[in-house]
Amino acid sequence: MEKIAGLAAREINGVYALGGGAARIIGAVRDRIPGSKASVSQGVSVEVGERQAAVDLYIVVEYGVEIGELTKAIRRNVINSIERMTALEVTEVNIVVGDVHLDTDEDDTEDDKSDQTRVQ
Repeated sequence: MEKIAGLAAREINGVYALGGGAARIIGAVRDRIPGSKASVSQGVSVEVGERQAAVDLYIVVEYGVEIGELTKAIRRNVINSIERMTALEVTEVNIVVGDVHLDTDEDDTEDDKSDQTRVQ
């Protein structure tokens, strides 16, 4: 069930990653191990009952994306995917936006920041 929700969330443009900082670091380390596979359920928690399911997602969004519309699209896609594939009713999809990804996030280093001043 976590895989379905994770894949459905990642299908939506504007989702940069799923999972918190620690989970993404562990995922990056795991990705470097030969033969390992990326976890599509990272950042996803699903509670399943006999007829219903509830989903919690922790996401990182791309900078510039309208978060309200993004979360609506994620919620729709996750609900449709789970209900279509499992015949369970999805009662809730909780989405936590944990971070906003900037294109410059990978380019910045501490050395670059120490040379800059805030004001002149």
